[in-house]
Amino acid sequence: MATVRDNKALSRFELDVEGDLAFANYRLTPAAVIITHTETPRALRGRGIASELVTGALALIRADGRKVIAGCSFVVDYLRKHPEYADMVG
Repeated sequence: MATVRDNKALSRFELDVEGDLAFANYRLTPAAVIITHTETPRALRGRGIASELVTGALALIRADGRKVIAGCSFVVDYLRKHPEYADMVG
């Protein structure tokens, strides 16, 4: 499993996979991170890469003591399927 990183300069979480880059754009509020869009390169789709990206992003958000707000449909669905993150939903 590759490591998700927080590219603060571009306000996005990033995951390198096989020379491609999956990312999740975000906006910060004082207490929460709003994930506004996730993007997985076409060649990587259907392999769970977006879920891996969101899992890593949520770990980073949790480590910062922030809540998460789902601003894109993928993250809404992900959070619905993973109740272990319910305590983070803002």
